Amino acid sequence: MLMTSGMNFGIKNSIPHISGVCIGFPIMVILIGLGFSIVFEQYPILHEVIKIIGLAYLLYLSWLIASASPDRLESKKSKPFTFLQAALFQWVNPKAWVVATSSISAYTTLNDAIYRQVLIIAGAFFFAALITAGTWLVFGKGIKQILQSAKQQRMFNIAMALVLVASVFPVITQLYQQYLV
Repeated sequence: MLMTSGMNFGIKNSIPHISGVCIGFPIMVILIGLGFSIVFEQYPILHEVIKIIGLAYLLYLSWLIASASPDRLESKKSKPFTFLQAALFQWVNPKAWVVATSSISAYTTLNDAIYRQVLIIAGAFFFAALITAGTWLVFGKGIKQILQSAKQQRMFNIAMALVLVASVFPVITQLYQQYLV
């Protein structure tokens, strides 16, 4: 999504988006690490509801990316994610939940100060997100230089939308097996 934002809106206009990711995900890790996951243990249906909402939202974003024409992207109506949208997106992103809960359970111990451990993990995610998200953003801007025609940009948007759909396929498979088989 950041690569698409970099291509369609440029680096400067995508700074709120990257900032929301880099700050929003570590905040999510901190809250999960400090006990928010207990709510899901007591109310597992809430976790499933968030997973389904997140899946639907990712598929909706895929549709928006795939159907976005370069002309529409350059209009005043089309805008990159705001800081708040990107930060809140972490909470409906099923992949973010898996990474956050897995890292907390894998890299914390009960024998040591949990607060310190959680802050170290969140800090590591902040710096990792800054580097990786920044790379995707710059790569997206570079792609814009290569994809000169509207047709090329449209094909790129469709390809990125398909990659986003593919990234949620494991969640779709898990939900299918859990509820429909």
